[in-house]
Formats: sequence, C-alpha cells, structure tokens
Amino acid sequence: MVAASFFVGDVLMELGLQIAGGVLATTGAFVGVLRLLRTKRRAVLVETVKRLIEHENAAGFVTDFEGKILSQNLSAQGRFRDQSHDTLSFCLSDLFANPGAVLFRLQSKAQAVGAAREDLVTRRGHVRLSVQDAGESIFVWRLDDVVEKMGAGRGADALGLPMLTAGPSGTILYMNEASRRLVGGRAKSLDRVFAEQPLVSGQLHQVKGVDGLVDCLVAELRGNGGRREIYLLPGEASTQMRGVAAAWDAVEDLPVPLLKIAVTGEVVGSNREARQLLNNQIPNGTRLADLMDGLGRPIVDWLREAAEGRVAPSPEFLRSTGDRQDTFVQVMLNPLEGEESCNHVIAVLNDVTELKSLEAQFVQSQKMQAIGQLAGGVAHDFNNLLTAISGHCDLLLLRHDQGDQDYGDLIQIHQNANRAASLVGQLLAFSRKQNLRPELLDLRNTLSDLTHLLNRLVGEKVTLTLNHDPGLLNIRADKRQLEQVMMNLVVNARDAMATGGEIRVETENSTLKQPLERDRATVPPGDYVIVRVVDEGCGIPPEKLPKIFEPFYTTKRTGEGTGLGLSTAYGIVKQTGGFIFADSSVGTGSVFTIFLPAYDMPVPVENTNDRPEDRGRLAVQKGDGVVLLVEDEAPVRAFASRALRLRGYTVLEAESAEAALDMLADPELSVDIFVTDVIMPGMDGPTWVKKALVTRPDTKVVFVSGYAEDAFGDDQAGVPNSVFLPKPFSLTDLTSTVQEQLH
Repeated sequence: MVAASFFVGDVLMELGLQIAGGVLATTGAFVGVLRLLRTKRRAVLVETVKRLIEHENAAGFVTDFEGKILSQNLSAQGRFRDQSHDTLSFCLSDLFANPGAVLFRLQSKAQAVGAAREDLVTRRGHVRLSVQDAGESIFVWRLDDVVEKMGAGRGADALGLPMLTAGPSGTILYMNEASRRLVGGRAKSLDRVFAEQPLVSGQLHQVKGVDGLVDCLVAELRGNGGRREIYLLPGEASTQMRGVAAAWDAVEDLPVPLLKIAVTGEVVGSNREARQLLNNQIPNGTRLADLMDGLGRPIVDWLREAAEGRVAPSPEFLRSTGDRQDTFVQVMLNPLEGEESCNHVIAVLNDVTELKSLEAQFVQSQKMQAIGQLAGGVAHDFNNLLTAISGHCDLLLLRHDQGDQDYGDLIQIHQNANRAASLVGQLLAFSRKQNLRPELLDLRNTLSDLTHLLNRLVGEKVTLTLNHDPGLLNIRADKRQLEQVMMNLVVNARDAMATGGEIRVETENSTLKQPLERDRATVPPGDYVIVRVVDEGCGIPPEKLPKIFEPFYTTKRTGEGTGLGLSTAYGIVKQTGGFIFADSSVGTGSVFTIFLPAYDMPVPVENTNDRPEDRGRLAVQKGDGVVLLVEDEAPVRAFASRALRLRGYTVLEAESAEAALDMLADPELSVDIFVTDVIMPGMDGPTWVKKALVTRPDTKVVFVSGYAEDAFGDDQAGVPNSVFLPKPFSLTDLTSTVQEQLH
C-alpha cells in the first residue's frame, strides 16, 4: 500500500508538471504572437506616415517615444545632410540650444491633447516646430521655416498686403511688390514711407502713397538684431488696394494676430495667428467676452467708442479665458473704414504674458518691501512701549517680594510684556529684520531637544519620525528662531493631514559643485545641511504654491490660519543665510526643503563659569561711573535712568543727539560711557557718537534700538568699544551690559 501511494503521487506530480509546462508554453506563444502583431502594426504605421510626409515642403520626422528617428522625408534629408544623428534631439542641436527640453515639452503636450506646436527663434531665423501623436508611441514632427514663408522673398511678394523690412536705424531693407505699388517705388528709409514716427503696432499711420496720404493700420513684428517686419492694412482711401480691408482672407497668413469684431461684440473674422494665441477655433458669432475678460467695463461700450472714434486709440490688457487663463493679451482697436464704417473694428493682438508676469513679480516685490518697512516701523514703536512697560514693571518688582499681594499682578504684567515682545519678533521675522543671536548648532541635538514639544503639537493621530545623517555637519543659526521654523513647518504638516498620517523630519549633508537655480533663487556652490519636512497631507494646488511664503496668504479656511507661519519661516531662513523651497502634489503630500550653510567646526562646550545666574549676581553689584543716556522716548529714558541710578551710576540725560553734543562741549565734564538710541529725530546715534569720540576716544558705547542690529551694522563697525542691546530690554539686561562695558 505504501509503495502504491508513492507510485500514484509520482504520477500525479509528473502530470501536473506536464500541464504547467503546457500552460507556460501556450502563454509564451500567445505573448510572442501579440508582440509580433504589435511590431507589424507599428511597422505599417511608420510606413504609412512616412508616405504621407515624404514630399512635404516642411522637414518631417517620424520618431518613437524615446526620440529615435525612424524615418525622415526628403526635405529633412536635404536640410540636415549629416545622417549620423539617430535622435531628433541631436539632429536639432545645431539649430537651437537645449532641444531636448523643447522636444519633451511638446511631446508631453501631444500625448495629452493629440498635437502641439511652438514658434522658436533660432540662430538661423524664426521656425515653427509641431508634433502629432500618431499612436503606438509614434510621433510625427514637422519643422517649418516661418521667415522663409512670410519674410522677404517670393513668399512676401505673393502676399497681397504691403510688407516691408527695416533695420534698427530705420533703413528699409526690403519691400514686397504690394508695398512698392502703394508708395510708387522702392523707398530707402521709413521717413520716406510714413508721414509720422515712431510707429506703434496696432495704430493707424499715414503712408505717403502714390495719390497722397493713405491711412494704414500698422502691424509690426520685431526680430533679431533690431530687424522689424512691418505689415500695412490700407483703408478704402487707397485706389490700388481698394477692397483689401474687407477681404479678410488676405490676412489669414499674416504673422500678426488680428480679429475683425462687430460693435455688438461678435467676432466675425480671425486669422490663424489669433486663433493660435487664443487657443480657440473662434467660429463666427463667438463673442469677444467669451474669449477675453478683465476690461473692467462692458466690452460692447469699449468697441462702440473705438468704432465711432470718440476716444484716442490706446491699448488694453485683457486675459484669455478657458484653458489659457494664464495668457495676457494686449488689444489695440481701430475702426474699419469704408462701407462698414462704425460697424466693425480691427483688433491687433499681442501676447504680453511674459511682460505681465514680470510686472506681477515687480508689484509683489514692491508690496513685500512696503510690508517689511511697515513691520519694521511698527515693531520699533512697539519695542519702545514694551521697554517702558517691562522696565517699570522691573522697578516695581524691586519693591515687592513674593509675599506682597501685588506681586502676582506684577508677574502677570511682566510675562505678558515678554509675550508681546515675542509676537513683535514674529512680525519682524518675515521682513527679515528681527535680531538674531547665531551660534554653532548640531541639528541632531537641537531637534532632539524639540521632539517632546513637537510630539505634543502633532497630537495622537499623527506620527513624527526623525531621521538624521550620522555625520551631520554643524550650522550657525539662532537656536530659538530655528525652533520656531521647525514648529511652523510641523504644525502646517499636521493641519494638512486631517485624518492622520506620518510627518518625517530628515537631515543630511549635501555639497553643491554647481549653482542650484530654482524658484527664481540661486543657491551658490558649497557645503549645506539639508532639512526636509515631509508630510502625507492633502497637498497644495500648483497655482497656489508660488504664493505660500507671502505674508498673510494662507491655504487654510477662514479663521484657521493667519498666513504668517510660512512667511515667518521664510524670513528666518533667509536671514540665517539659507534657502527654503516647497514641493507639493495634490493628494500625495508636501515636502519643505531647507538649505543651511554648513560649518565644519565643533560646537563649543558651554562655559559653566559664565552662566546666566552669574550674570545676574554681577548686575546686582554696585557700579560707579558717569553715564550719558541719550533717548528720544521719554518713558524709556525715565526707566533707564532710574535703573542705572539704582545701581549707583551717575546719569546725565539728553533727549536728542544735538543736546548730548552740547553737554559734551564742556571740557570739564567727565563721561565714562554713552548709552544711546540708534534711530532718533535729527542726528542718529552712530553719527553723534563718532563726533563725540573725536575728543573723547576712550569712552565706551552701548547702542540700543528697536530695529535689528544689522540695520546699522556698518555704522557700528566704525565705532570702537561699542556693543548693541536690542529693545525691549529688562533692568538686568541694561545694567549688566553697562557694567560689562565698563569693567
């Protein structure tokens, strides 16, 4: 029985192996057939496309997904005689720089919408590169030379509209047959053709025609080296060109976007360039309001005023609608003369997207500068008030011990004054004007100390993990401000994950051998410590991502965010000398990356002989010496003078720099140290101190200010024996600083 069972098992196993082998063989054969059919289908497709483009005038190529050239037509073979190039990128590298990026951009768009094209200015002229997705990862490319088609030569002579080419000095380089008929011959300069200059594209100009002055609509294209292609659309006054303005088909190939619009708002004509610019077929009856918006008033009123000539022609900037909302168009309207007078206008369009983008960036920089100046001024005044509040509170605490019933109230005042000072510091952070106290830090220790607080911030649904480079280099930064940056980023990551998830904080060393250009910023070469905060949240939409570091801009709902968190982090990182970037994808999360300059130096061990409590005991000691206190804010001056007198100093007060210099004019007056505000009405602190030190070179100096120290760093560097004390300062801060300067 045992032997029989073994025998049956062997038979079954052999049968199973035979069945499995048969299935695998059948599957392999099936896959092989599919591959053969696909290869054959691709070969048929390539051959069909090759025949279609074989005799086209434009250079044509058939490529695969990787850009390998599978076939090229006769025009391409004649234009690119070097047949050693096996990819389209190498083939076009002699025509314009970085063809790989252009090909990738067009091919990606063709995969999404079926076809794409782009006009390019090359070292050999203006070309148009187009691509069509033929399926089966096959792409058909065409390269048209626009200059040859529309520029000087037979193509321009065949154009029914007058056209001429001029150099930067106004010398006419070429005139087509229509323009020579219009002016009665070949002209040498623009002033022999036009009655007035300069020419404005989209406006009517008077041309010196054979039978007198002719009103012509001017459309101008600027090329390389200052060359200008000027196209003229004559009105009905020209007998030679009668009917051209009404024959809209004559401008179909004109390389200037044109629309013919009824005063009721319907577009009744458009040329190819206009349709490409607006990415719209523009069928008859399409309303201009459906193509563009942003005028700020009814478009029909604007059209009627232009048609009736009630206003001087002036360009308006509109935004394209639909899929091209990021395209801005300059529109110049001109009435169409003749039998359709006052019924239609000609609109000359110009793509000004790049110009509007630069304008938006400039306006944003101006806005940020204004906000920064406002924040700096507000913070200066607040710091003066907080200095007076906390200072007088310190004076009261000297007369009340813990058993006094008013002691608790005074402590509350003191603590809230400190909280207010912290808020002012945050206000200054995004304007990069806060006072930093940089020190060498090991980020591993800093983040480890912060982990307990961060875990409390993220809550129970979110997991916080830290991953450090074991050989992480040190950085130089303000520890408190850096902790503020990490807390802001972690809190934002937590808020992006409503249902929970993981936040990863990663650090690593990185060496840039080449400048890193990203988000209009350039990170110079060098050693950096990189900090990443990675979340699994909802992500940030692409249109909002460039704005997240702006102050008061938030992606959260109303009432959930102030818009200061990321702008504060940005300001602190930039003032530290670093860079911060954001990457995000909707639905998958965000990554904030911080580049901080690395310092290959050991972190100094804290000196136990210079502890804060020792400084407190030092400040309590009685001092001696004469202090000249110069402060324009009376409450601050009153607190500072009382604090110094309590420590035994003789204090001379002055409310301005001019008053201080008048006091020092007495040679018998002995002063040991100057304590002066930096920003004052009239003469500022560094200026009067430099004058005073001419006759009193050994006098010590303490500068105080509500602004950041780097706001006058160059001036302070020129003052010997000087230190800086930021506002708001406490009684102990002031007296200990003065005592350390004197001793």
